[in-house]
Amino acid sequence: MSAGRNHDDIARLGDVRRGIVETPHTTPARNRRALSMNPQAIGIDSGRLAKAYELLDGAHAAGQLPGASLLVARGGVPLAPHCVGRKYFDRDDPVTPDTVFLTASVSKPVTVSAAMLLVERGKIRLDQPACDVLPALANRGKEAILVRHLMTHTSGLPDMLPDNEQLRREHQPLSEFVRRMCALDLLFAPGARISYQSCGTAILGAIVEEVEGEPLPEFLRREVFEPLSMTGTSLGVRDDLASRIAHVNVGPGGCDTDWGWNTPYWWGFGAPWGGMFSTVSDIARFLGAFLDPRTGPFSPATVTAMTTDQTTSMPTIPPEQRHGQVWGLGWRIQPVAGSCYGDLASPGTFGHHGATGTVVWADPVRDMVCALFTTQPHSTSAPLLSRCCNLVAASAL
Repeated sequence: MSAGRNHDDIARLGDVRRGIVETPHTTPARNRRALSMNPQAIGIDSGRLAKAYELLDGAHAAGQLPGASLLVARGGVPLAPHCVGRKYFDRDDPVTPDTVFLTASVSKPVTVSAAMLLVERGKIRLDQPACDVLPALANRGKEAILVRHLMTHTSGLPDMLPDNEQLRREHQPLSEFVRRMCALDLLFAPGARISYQSCGTAILGAIVEEVEGEPLPEFLRREVFEPLSMTGTSLGVRDDLASRIAHVNVGPGGCDTDWGWNTPYWWGFGAPWGGMFSTVSDIARFLGAFLDPRTGPFSPATVTAMTTDQTTSMPTIPPEQRHGQVWGLGWRIQPVAGSCYGDLASPGTFGHHGATGTVVWADPVRDMVCALFTTQPHSTSAPLLSRCCNLVAASAL
């Protein structure tokens, strides 16, 4: 580090790169995370934000949304979560700020962040063949899969195993899923296309475990969740969180396939691609670490890599995919209006959604975070989530 330049100076350069400048609504990093009860004080129009709350309240009253929790933050300062409905279908326990939700694919960027800690510590490389770490992957053309491909949905692996449902019914362990994934045929040559794939995230989780010599849930707890004070978060359910979990609506009006989301098997499975449980307050802290790296365990270099377009410059990606699907490392990047983050998110907004009815995003231009967890599966709640995200984005002053 050059003389006269400290870590705050470097983080400030990251702020400038993302277009974040000091405004009356931007809070210094050392003061961030203090809960605000006044939206106006952090640059949010309380009347417009109230419309987002009213939308969720109305959807619950109409029987369209069993339960939900919405947290909005700006300048690193969160508002109190707005909670709707109940956690269960057979009793009236209400959703509260500390209710834990199954986040589904919101788990993916968290798993990627674990692997990126290994990258920034010099233990693996983005352009390293994945089979260097997992020799079982070296077959059927998968020798060409790079670690980078696993983080950008460009590995050529399918989304799920062909026998995914059968393996779940048999309560097979995660290790059996990974073993079978290592033997899969590729859908296309690595790097040739973008195709959303949970298998790639599973392989990435196995790489972290192989390098570190410990389970991924334990690595995440120590290296990510504890530094960010994410006390209500775990990959797979901790015993002390079980009573706080909201059940996903898998009944009538929920989803066509019961993936076992509410079963002890899935709660303990710890899927790197979809098994994280969290609260809106916790995931907002995680997102905040990518708006201001001074607040989290990730280096500014890691933050930049994960939140910067990594796929548009891949020469073999078809033009229609380059501009329609933009991925950082783990995060989906907003190139233009229209996504699960709604229609009003700024270009450069990054986030993810989950099949259980979750969506999270961070807008670097507005220095704004939105965390919306529901118990209504995305297959039936997507339009509602998008409308709510529009209302949240519109509330920024």
